[in-house]
Amino acid sequence: MSIRERLSGNEAIATAMRQINPDVFAMFPITPSTEIPQYFAQYVADGKVDTEFICVESEHSSLSACVGAEAAGCRAVTATSSAGLSFMNEVLYVAASSRLPIVLAVACRALTGPININHDYSDSMAERDSGFIQLYGENNQEVYDNYLMAHRIAEHPDVRLPLMVCEDGFITSHALENIEIEEDSAVRLFVGEYHPENFLLKEENPLAVGPYGISNYYMEARVAQANAMMRAHDVILDVAADFEKVFGRHYGLFESYMMDDAEVAMVIMGSSAGTARAAVDEMREQGVKAGLVKIRVFRPFPAQELADALCGCRAVAVMDKSEGFSAHGGPLFAETAGACINLDTRPKMIDIVYGLGGRDFTVKAAKSVFERLQKISKTGETGPVYIHMGQREPDGSTCSDGFSSPDNGSESGHTKGGA
Repeated sequence: MSIRERLSGNEAIATAMRQINPDVFAMFPITPSTEIPQYFAQYVADGKVDTEFICVESEHSSLSACVGAEAAGCRAVTATSSAGLSFMNEVLYVAASSRLPIVLAVACRALTGPININHDYSDSMAERDSGFIQLYGENNQEVYDNYLMAHRIAEHPDVRLPLMVCEDGFITSHALENIEIEEDSAVRLFVGEYHPENFLLKEENPLAVGPYGISNYYMEARVAQANAMMRAHDVILDVAADFEKVFGRHYGLFESYMMDDAEVAMVIMGSSAGTARAAVDEMREQGVKAGLVKIRVFRPFPAQELADALCGCRAVAVMDKSEGFSAHGGPLFAETAGACINLDTRPKMIDIVYGLGGRDFTVKAAKSVFERLQKISKTGETGPVYIHMGQREPDGSTCSDGFSSPDNGSESGHTKGGA
């Protein structure tokens, strides 16, 4: 029986952790994820878990402690944000290549510089190729549910990869929402116990974890890791199907909204999807066949399914809440464009970088994106493909149409983006 609660995203994650009762939690604080270990420390003090709670000297150390714990056969967790995730960079690759199913909660926050503590995906997107599975939640309910599924996905024998449960810093991490949590006994039954096949303390089969990989072996290890990420696709869907049977809430690799007959569509992630969904409703009321795809699983990327969802559209805007500094778009755009490259009939596609460092994204702004897509649909001309949305002009004013191209229309191959 589900229990109605009012929780922040951070407390929802900490609650899920308490219900799962991991063997080790290695923590180091950083805004806006600090509340997660704070809540969990209270659970430890109150005797609600028997987790070994370790306070370390840095984020590099917190993930390193998790690597050691997982290698020894324990279920290990931690949480971080922004520069903390960047500080873990080396160890992220160690954890993934060692096939250690650590679950890492990330309250996504902008990276320096300049220093900023608000939300975008520059931290998690910077680590998108580290080998971690990445799940993104739109709201506190989805964040909680993603965490309940995380260990089963990561620990599955066909996968054995670490996993990031990503929430939007402050927007979901600190905002209170009414959600449904499950009974402790039901959660533990669903998640199950961790039974690693091989680990350092298994006397019957001594092994090394993280050995030196000479040229004769390195590529084979990487290919095995890549194959595990591909297998994670089906495991994620299988775990979600079982989750729906047990708890009644449905999840896929992404959510399609009004896509059956959509002519113009937006691809987006996280909490911004709620704003975009409202814009779709208003555009539909005006007779515009608008649709939305909200990405939940970024790694492994749902390329074929996303291409199938977009193939009937005339124009698509990919919304990147992180800057890729590639000079032609952000990471979500690159993945989406790559997914659609072999379609016989491809939609016109543009990339809009928005919301950096917590910049507002409104229904009005989302509607302006759909209006731009309408013009592309009618004329067949995309205009600038790589666009920034919502930044100020040098004189301090906001661009009149909300859009501008990099270098503000200099001789870089881009022109000023009009609506």
